[in-house]
Amino acid sequence: MKIAVVTGASSGMGREFVKQISMKYRTIEEIWVLSRRVSRLEQLKEEITNVNIRVIPCDVTKEEDIETYKKLLEEHKPSIRLLVNSAGFGMIGHFGDVPEKETVGMCDLNCTALTRFTYISLPYMIDGCSNIINFASAAAFLPQPSFAVYAATKSYVLSLSIALNKELLSRGIAVTAVCPGPVETEFFDVAERYHEVKMYKKMFRAKASKVVELALIDAYHQKPVSVYGLSMNGLRLLTNVFPPEFLVKFIG
Repeated sequence: MKIAVVTGASSGMGREFVKQISMKYRTIEEIWVLSRRVSRLEQLKEEITNVNIRVIPCDVTKEEDIETYKKLLEEHKPSIRLLVNSAGFGMIGHFGDVPEKETVGMCDLNCTALTRFTYISLPYMIDGCSNIINFASAAAFLPQPSFAVYAATKSYVLSLSIALNKELLSRGIAVTAVCPGPVETEFFDVAERYHEVKMYKKMFRAKASKVVELALIDAYHQKPVSVYGLSMNGLRLLTNVFPPEFLVKFIG
């Protein structure tokens, strides 16, 4: 059985990935959707009728839920055609103003959980035709004052993805880091809990459907990085020219 696995599937980018995968990947027989918010996953299952959706209640940072995922893989022995690590969150605010639990939580979810799910899923992936899509961010391109930990976690995701894309080349498994700028999702409902986002970032918000559409195309073409929009591609070019300690002076 060929499947896709999507973490953080209850909302935002994860939900959009599930929708587009169901329409574009005809060889996938089942999509495993993982999230803490089961009611939203059930709603998503009702919306998608052309492929079977397996709802898996899962907090990807909890050991017992990770073990449940492992056991499902061992029981069903699926061939994972596509793994999308979309679960993650960020908090805007000075380092000392964001509670320790939230700060460490970003590292646990954005880095550790993503790494573990990639590691656990890899033995079930198909040589020559599987993809891993890791949701990073344009914040990964340079340090972000007042967004320091989030940007650092996404730098980890970007670095890991590029390295794994090269490392798994011999197996024909491509790894793509998706690095958009601000996207129109529920992300900022959480991120702005302690501090509002800069006005200029609101001006560059992209549609989730467009970001995901490009991500799936870039993954198909085995690109290590997917960046949507002229402004974010310009930012990436800028960070390749100037050192981060110079550019960070111009960030509020």
